[in-house]
Amino acid sequence: MKEKLKEVIDNERLALIELLKLLDEQMVYITKNDVFALDAIVEKIKNSNKEVAQLEVERRKILNGKTIKEAIYELEDEELEKSYREIKKTVEEVVLQKESNDMLIKQQLSYTNQLLTFLNPNREVKTYNSYGKFK
Repeated sequence: MKEKLKEVIDNERLALIELLKLLDEQMVYITKNDVFALDAIVEKIKNSNKEVAQLEVERRKILNGKTIKEAIYELEDEELEKSYREIKKTVEEVVLQKESNDMLIKQQLSYTNQLLTFLNPNREVKTYNSYGKFK
């Protein structure tokens, strides 16, 4: 069990690093406004997410309902504990990168919407409601 768990955790860490690289690449495409490359990388990110999920399912099967912290405590393996800490750190980096990418996309969408509103303003007649606001 110990060796199988080490192998799965190492594979999971490598899959997370690959996902982080893809998210970094996505950020480059976002900043360059390369829409076609963004569309292409989405499929790669989905596949990487599937791989991480499969490895997590495999890890949970090995642990048989225990948490990974309990298993590390019971096995008393320093190398396993180090790998677990590296996975946690990598997951935090992935989450931070994903949130940064989402924020950049939202900013660009907001800018695009403002630009479209400026180019094609609402031509309806403005009227006031009972609160003194435009309708």
